Amino acid sequence: MKRCTWATTDLMKKYHDEEWGKPLHDDQALFELLILETMQAGLSWSIILNKRENYRKALDGFDPYKIVLYDQKKIEELLSNPGIIRNKLKINSLLKNAEAFLKVKQDYGTFDAYIWSFVKGKPIVNHFNNTEQVPAKTELSITISKEMKKRGFTFFGPVTCYAFMEAAGLINDHLNDCSFK
Repeated sequence: MKRCTWATTDLMKKYHDEEWGKPLHDDQALFELLILETMQAGLSWSIILNKRENYRKALDGFDPYKIVLYDQKKIEELLSNPGIIRNKLKINSLLKNAEAFLKVKQDYGTFDAYIWSFVKGKPIVNHFNNTEQVPAKTELSITISKEMKKRGFTFFGPVTCYAFMEAAGLINDHLNDCSFK
């Protein structure tokens, strides 16, 4: 089986084979990915995947309705949790992103409807031969990032947005020779 060249460890292979690039339309799963991508900013994705279960436990299963109600005591608990990234700005962004996510759901019915509207409901399939051809950001990720920042999302710049789009299947960046293309 041929995989994209970045899938080298067992965890990354599993993620590549089962999740990455597959169109995702479940709001709860989209919120989880959004939060994980914002926590990843400046770090490697493998670090975040290794901490994913810790995040699920610490963040009440990525429930935005619970996260939006976190108080200072809960924030302090998260900041002292060695199983997650303990960056104060990123931890504080959880509440803002949960609030923005719920507002989008209120405005659009689902976050899915909102985020997929940027690609007209259909994944963009790129045709790259090697990872060096895959961009870190695009005009579309810049546009979406700006729109989401206007809506109150934080730690969601164009590079994080592009990674989210790949992870959620809005963009299919599996390499041309990948069995999962």
